[in-house]
Amino acid sequence: MTDEEALAIAHQVLEYAEQLTNASKSPDIPAPFANDPKFLKYHENTIALRNIIYNFSKGDLSTTINMKGFVAGACKAIQANLRHMTWVAQQIEKGDYTQRIDFLGEFSDSFNNMAVKLKTTIDDLQQKEEALTELAISLQQEAQKRSAVLSELKKSEQRFKMLANHDPLTGLFNRRAFFTSAEMTVKNAQSLKQQCCICMLDVDFFKQFNDAFGHQEGDRALQHVAHICQRNLRTTDIIGRYGGEEFVILFYMAAEQCYETVERLRRAVEENLFTLENGHSTQMTASFGISVISPIEGGDNAEKLRLAIARADAALYTAKTQGRNRTCMDLEEEPAISSTAVKLNQLIEGA
Repeated sequence: MTDEEALAIAHQVLEYAEQLTNASKSPDIPAPFANDPKFLKYHENTIALRNIIYNFSKGDLSTTINMKGFVAGACKAIQANLRHMTWVAQQIEKGDYTQRIDFLGEFSDSFNNMAVKLKTTIDDLQQKEEALTELAISLQQEAQKRSAVLSELKKSEQRFKMLANHDPLTGLFNRRAFFTSAEMTVKNAQSLKQQCCICMLDVDFFKQFNDAFGHQEGDRALQHVAHICQRNLRTTDIIGRYGGEEFVILFYMAAEQCYETVERLRRAVEENLFTLENGHSTQMTASFGISVISPIEGGDNAEKLRLAIARADAALYTAKTQGRNRTCMDLEEEPAISSTAVKLNQLIEGA
């Protein structure tokens, strides 16, 4: 073989090797080497390296490298390092920030610094989260305490309003609350040209009852009478404890109807026996006095209410002097109801 022939073969081999390196598709084996075992082995190994490098470029590290030699060893080292780097990244993803890599130079330094900073950031976030959690718990507890305090304040406010407006023994309006509510009702009745009536109620022989049974039983007896009144009155009727054994009621109704209503109330007190603590029962009675607030009267509503109470009290005194357990009505200072006076007197006499 001449030198020129040998050089031509070398050029052919180099061209083939260049195609193996640079072409996207592996070249065919040149015809002169198609049956050459060494050339075929070289072709096989080079094709395998091409595939390994191509798979690495796509991130596929699963290729098994069966070749030996320097290049194959380097590929195995790269594969092992890349697999290790993947595993380290997976561990960091799971929360293990202690993992490090040391085979990629500046990339390793950057990767490790990133892991350290990530760990620091996570620690800071966890501390802040714990602090926020503690703060949230503290705020929740404080909110619960404040809610409880507000609830107690509302209950206290309701209790104070109840105590401020109601008689603690009977639960009825006290005198001040009665006047406030009754004055509004009188004002409304006056604007609508309607009659209102005031009724004063006094428990008969209450001093003797206290002397006989004691003040504790006397308190229970007042509660008994108050309960009977509440049970027999309408929701629009206003009742209050005027003082001692006296009660005052405002009826938003005409005189005739009021008299009949009060008589039913008187009979209810008389017929509902009071049971003492010892189990024995006793009858209680009450006297009633009624006055009327005429819609044609002028003047201040509060003053009208006070005068009506005074007239009702006078009628009550009359009922007591006439033998108690009866209803008397004041008509003298009510010119507006003079037309019904005869009928009312008939009702009273008939009772």
